[in-house]
Amino acid sequence: MFDLRNHLPYLLNRVGVALIEDFSRQLAADDLTVPMWRVLAALWHDGPRHMGNLAELTSIEISTLSRLVGTLQRRGIVTRKRGGRDGRYVRVALTPRGKSLTESLIPKALAIEARLIGSLSSREVATLRRLLDALHENLRTADRAEESA
Repeated sequence: MFDLRNHLPYLLNRVGVALIEDFSRQLAADDLTVPMWRVLAALWHDGPRHMGNLAELTSIEISTLSRLVGTLQRRGIVTRKRGGRDGRYVRVALTPRGKSLTESLIPKALAIEARLIGSLSSREVATLRRLLDALHENLRTADRAEESA
């Protein structure tokens, strides 16, 4: 019998919603959203990225990402440069201001993660990360199979 309280998508969503609500309150002080944070964190960690790669890294749909990057660019947090022969190649990078802002937010992100994992052992956390990656890959594999069918 179906029980929402034990339904894995519900359980994952419940955790995600709580995390987003908590972090959103902290990001609001800098007039940022969680998707904006994901862009900043990805650029800080991985360096300048093409829009397509950045969309994949952040799990943000490309048209939404384009608007979001435009907002960050207008605020002087990122740069966006066109290149390539057809002009569709767009490279996004943090500005010095964006790098400083991201570095000021990293401790807040780490504090939320620390509260999230709480009493879990390092082994449990490693297992959880591996399982979440596997779940994500399962969905991506299923999506690719549906697209090719």
